[in-house]
Amino acid sequence: MLERWLYKRVDNSALIVFRAIFGFLITAEAWGAIATGWIKHTLLEGDFTFNFIGFDFLQPLPGDGMYYYYGLMGLFGVFVMLGFKYRFSVIAYGLMWTCVYLMQKSSYNNHYYLLMLLLGIMACLPAHRYLSLDVKFNPKLKKISMPRWVYIIIIAQLWIVYTYASIAKIYPDWLDASMAAQLMAARKDYWLVGDFLQQNWVHWSIAYVGILFDGLIIPALLFKPTRKVAFFISIFFHLFNSFIFHIGIFPYMSLAFTLFFFPAETVRNIFLKGKELYSGNEIIKPKTYKPIVALFGLYFVIQIALPLRHWIIKDDVLWTEEGHRLSWRMMLRSKGGRISFKVIDKKTGLEQSFNYRKMLSRKQQRVVATKPDVIWQFCQRIKEDFAKEGKEVAIYVNCKIKVNDSDFHTLIDPKVDMAAASWDYFWHNEWILPSPLHNEKRKPPYAPEGLQ
Repeated sequence: MLERWLYKRVDNSALIVFRAIFGFLITAEAWGAIATGWIKHTLLEGDFTFNFIGFDFLQPLPGDGMYYYYGLMGLFGVFVMLGFKYRFSVIAYGLMWTCVYLMQKSSYNNHYYLLMLLLGIMACLPAHRYLSLDVKFNPKLKKISMPRWVYIIIIAQLWIVYTYASIAKIYPDWLDASMAAQLMAARKDYWLVGDFLQQNWVHWSIAYVGILFDGLIIPALLFKPTRKVAFFISIFFHLFNSFIFHIGIFPYMSLAFTLFFFPAETVRNIFLKGKELYSGNEIIKPKTYKPIVALFGLYFVIQIALPLRHWIIKDDVLWTEEGHRLSWRMMLRSKGGRISFKVIDKKTGLEQSFNYRKMLSRKQQRVVATKPDVIWQFCQRIKEDFAKEGKEVAIYVNCKIKVNDSDFHTLIDPKVDMAAASWDYFWHNEWILPSPLHNEKRKPPYAPEGLQ
């Protein structure tokens, strides 16, 4: 019964239009990284990048290699947009994007992770079966329908992203609007709207509209009576985020996803007027339908489980960062840090302060001062550099951080030799000191005007 429902054919207009928009946006993402200097500031300015642990072999190409890399990636994006060698192009872009995603953490963004997932999903979808160069060169590929599971997969992925983003905001510093106030304070110099963004009611609106929008937008788009209102709210919400937070293609990608919530006839009439509307009632199940259902079932189990993992890891994720990534915890906190490294030659006992700034870009310096996994990685790098000189060293870290509007507290146990410390991929690392956030006396709640 489930298989019949999933494999019932439906009109594919939304997928075809989305493919074209998706291809354009990923092209803009790749070539925009060249034009805006993102490649230079994120990948090339330091001596190395802080890759995801275990992927040390992923480092930027020498010379101008990364510019050519992104140029080629953008070309694959154009091919996706045009539906040319679609499957190969989207897989190629996806592999290249995944490599860059795993290559650095200085500019970590949940949206980069989402794009990696979407590229994998799009590689599985028949998005090139209409209005594509693939169909032009091979008319046998032409289809005006697709299996219903295409809709289900995309909407399910969006529901997971938005729902967890909403749930993650339900913590004290977001609920009292102090986090929103900090986010807006950093934008007080914005042209035209800088002063407006500093008003108390704006901070409270951002805090609670954020929770409600993320939690309700998918059901509201699915429910016909609220769909149009939800769509126009989405336009305002995502354009506001684009202008205020400068988060790349994600707001526009999110708006493109609304195609999957409107009737196929509406999408066809607006974007594909020459296309025949599919009105059949076919159910076409491939021989491999059971493994396909099982594979996507496993995928979504993992997607639901990953954002929950921090609850079974010791201590507060806001402090330790353990379980933060891959969890849709977006723009939830700000961190500041102070750090120094003491290196001791084990043979001679000679102590010296290590100047970490000479090796790192400004972005990397900010990250190494606040993120435990990056601190551990950097200590391993220092140890390796001294080992090349024939020296065995111990490394001790003095690191104090503040989370949001808290006081500074010591993050790393200063008595632990970080050169000898190990990294636990799945559980808590004991050299991270216990979080003081729950014991710290909270500052007076941030109240809107009239309630202070």
